[in-house]
Amino acid sequence: MASPDGPRPGQFRCGVGHFRAMLRWVEWGPPDGMPVVCVHGLTRNGRDFDALAMRLAAQGRRVICPDVFGRGDSDWLPDGKLYAVPNYALAFQQFLAQLPKPYDWVGTSMGGLIGMAIGATPGLSPRRMVLNDVGPFLPARALGRIAAYLAVRHDFMSIEEVETHLRLVHAGFGELPDAAWRHMAETSSRRTPEGRLVMHYDPAIADPVVNAPVVDVELGPLWKALAQPILVIRGAESDLLDEATAAAMVARPATRLVTFPRCGHAPALIDADQTGAIADFLS
Repeated sequence: MASPDGPRPGQFRCGVGHFRAMLRWVEWGPPDGMPVVCVHGLTRNGRDFDALAMRLAAQGRRVICPDVFGRGDSDWLPDGKLYAVPNYALAFQQFLAQLPKPYDWVGTSMGGLIGMAIGATPGLSPRRMVLNDVGPFLPARALGRIAAYLAVRHDFMSIEEVETHLRLVHAGFGELPDAAWRHMAETSSRRTPEGRLVMHYDPAIADPVVNAPVVDVELGPLWKALAQPILVIRGAESDLLDEATAAAMVARPATRLVTFPRCGHAPALIDADQTGAIADFLS
């Protein structure tokens, strides 16, 4: 039987376009605790939040860490065009409608964009929101970098090869312990029937990114619609959340910025300083 402190599985069936798909997650902490929903980046999964989840669970919070569709244990979608933030936000709205309120939201990169869409939704908006290395302006150069690594499909002979790959493409996560990289490799890969290891996501999640024009993306109106207190986390070397955008974000009332050195896009939310900043803000 799963420990009440987690991780333990959960699932909820959502409508995505004309299809229905199962959203799956792991959760930590007491089932009756005030919820925190932690949503990962583009190619990642809910196990990225293990360290943060354990810290928040120790404070009595119920911490829900979903795998967004096409990643981890959640269903793959039948059409790559469906892998888009507006569709994710609509699906999460269905999930959040049955979640006890109030709740908080922690979103890394894509998870932060989904959070911004949710945060502007009357009746479903989180009490507090953490945006990890993402904001209302997405520079073309960073989007181009992401599209370039998504366009190449990889398979691997061993978990060591997976780890080497992750250390390269996610160098922006910062200086992580060897055990953290190995945990990431183990939770980010799956074995094919042929015995090879591949990344634990549907390759079609790349379609909307790789096929889109590489241009700056402005989300100013969405940002202006947010009313709750927001903690913005930035990696000092980030190319997705640049210094000017972060500075403009904290001009908004009830917005706090914390910048972590020696990391880029995006802080991994593993070390005690990073998890502590979030725990303090959400308390």
